[in-house]
Amino acid sequence: MMKSFVRLLILVQVAAALAGPVAAELSMDYYGMTCPFAEYIVRNVVGEALMKDPTLAGSLLRLHFHDCFVQGCDASVLLNSTDGNTAEKDAQANKSLRGFEVIDSIKEALEAQCPGVVSCADVLALAARDAVFMARGPYYPVPLGRRDGTRSVDSDTFLALPPPIKNVTVLIKIFDEVGLDVHDMVALSGGHTLGIAHCASFKARLQAETETLDGSLAKSLGSVCKGDDSGTAPFDRTSTRFDGVYYQELTSRRGLLSSDQTLFESPETKEIVSMFAMNPDYFFYSFMQGMHKMGQINLKEGDEGEIRKTCWVINS
Repeated sequence: MMKSFVRLLILVQVAAALAGPVAAELSMDYYGMTCPFAEYIVRNVVGEALMKDPTLAGSLLRLHFHDCFVQGCDASVLLNSTDGNTAEKDAQANKSLRGFEVIDSIKEALEAQCPGVVSCADVLALAARDAVFMARGPYYPVPLGRRDGTRSVDSDTFLALPPPIKNVTVLIKIFDEVGLDVHDMVALSGGHTLGIAHCASFKARLQAETETLDGSLAKSLGSVCKGDDSGTAPFDRTSTRFDGVYYQELTSRRGLLSSDQTLFESPETKEIVSMFAMNPDYFFYSFMQGMHKMGQINLKEGDEGEIRKTCWVINS
């Protein structure tokens, strides 16, 4: 127990020291005077949700990821569609997103304690961090002070979100466009150590990529996807625990999505996958670094953003 605590403490201290610069509008104690218990409130609600449904850990992490890659970390993924506008959450790539009710519960608790203070974008960032930690992953510092956006359009997701394809060049380009390098891409892909995917995302791989797909896994997935695309499969064999098993699966050609397995098959990324598979602590550190950078993509400033009272609708 003591060794685990010391290991965690070292990881947190290293991440805090080496994570890189924090955007001017963010700070670690942003709500220190205005809502000092904000992080405790978020952690409490996330904890209660994961006690009831541990699979939500991956869902909360994915919400933050899908938010930041489209227009930046501004909670645009939470906004509901309106007459005449289809929002991001209803785009095809976001149809399987879950955990919105957890974010709503967090925001409701925060509004009761500190009305109009904590942004939904910060809620997403904190909920993702706490979900990772409660799934036995690393605890990393999250600078706060993001503002919520007022635009959410489904078409913005079309080219912004990484698709489940095997073209690593395309994936590298998508990450590069938001300031994330190849190392960040492979580390953040490790978020797939949590959660599940629907058949629509991997069914084509069963027929077209037999040379890079373990036979026993192919057989198992084939039985899951016999009917429609509503079937699901876990990304790795410990899908509610944040660990390095995802990368070990890739080295055994047991990656679920084409975009997962291509990380091991492509020379640009194979060595990084192998390192993470052998050294989970290195993966944890790299993941924290990547999350720090991702959490600062295209932040809204001043009149560009607001602090929503309710996360699924802009302020009137």
